[in-house]
Amino acid sequence: MATDIQNIPPVPQLTRKDFVTPNDVRWCPGCGDYAILNSLQRTLPELGVPCENFVIISGIGCSSRFPYYMQTYGFHTIHGRAPTVATGVKVANPDLSVWIVTGDGDGLSIGGNHLMHLLRRNLNVTVLLFNNRIYGLTKGQYSPTSPEGTRTKTTPTGSVDHPLNPLLFALGAEATFIARTVDNNPKHMVETFKAAHEHQGVSFVEIFQNCVIFNDSAWDPVYAKENRDQQMLTLEPGKPLLFGKNKEKGIRLNGLTPEICEASSPDVLIHQPDHTSPLYAQMIATLGLPDFPTPIGVIRRIQRPTYEAQIQQQMDEVRAKRGNGTLRELLHGSSTWTVS
Repeated sequence: MATDIQNIPPVPQLTRKDFVTPNDVRWCPGCGDYAILNSLQRTLPELGVPCENFVIISGIGCSSRFPYYMQTYGFHTIHGRAPTVATGVKVANPDLSVWIVTGDGDGLSIGGNHLMHLLRRNLNVTVLLFNNRIYGLTKGQYSPTSPEGTRTKTTPTGSVDHPLNPLLFALGAEATFIARTVDNNPKHMVETFKAAHEHQGVSFVEIFQNCVIFNDSAWDPVYAKENRDQQMLTLEPGKPLLFGKNKEKGIRLNGLTPEICEASSPDVLIHQPDHTSPLYAQMIATLGLPDFPTPIGVIRRIQRPTYEAQIQQQMDEVRAKRGNGTLRELLHGSSTWTVS
């Protein structure tokens, strides 16, 4: 019998409420995680993807409670292993929209090796790395991104470790999309999350996130109201690198070294996230206090075949040569032996 197209119910328009769970959100009052959660719940309804096609995967840490607070499928995995689980999910079902939520400790310390391989493989997933420069869940130890001199319970006289730059980490692993946003700018977060989702390949988004208990105001020198005009550089593709209250300052290159100049200088750099050379993205990623404003926005966006697409191509080629095969043939084929 022919289907009556007129009787097919329209696809319901999703709203933020469709992604809110009945679970109590248990973060410290004032934690930046609340703003990130709200921004992601506002983003997902606008992506044109059904609720049941989203998967949120996390490791261990305050940020990793995310799957409980999103009305989607999800996995709360073990410390540092969210990329591993996400790889399995995406390869098994490439149609899913997979989001990894991790922190500077979970993702860059015990999980650094796993995250590195996820990025280099170019799996079509989005990584949200919350960076508060501290271990919050375990009560305030220094993390891989803590600045030198940071005094914590494990570094009472100050850390001597050189901090890891998450953007350079992602660039070193050749991630095809790299961006940064901040927890006190919901509009910018939503725009960044949308851009990350639209990218076909791995998307790495660092989020400056405030831990009000163990590292309060860590990012105020960058994004506090009194500082952000001079200390934050908002990146827009195709537009000059300008900052200042009236956009009166710019960034240019002196040889291979960036320097601050007047906005009127003809040498002011134009932002090119799709630049084929990683040297441009590396230069942008190294900008920051005390000598330069700190960039936020999309830093790199290039195209490369995705991991799951290449896996699927391999399987299609093997099926074309050998046929589909059966589970029985696999279990009882030539690669078996009898133990007497």
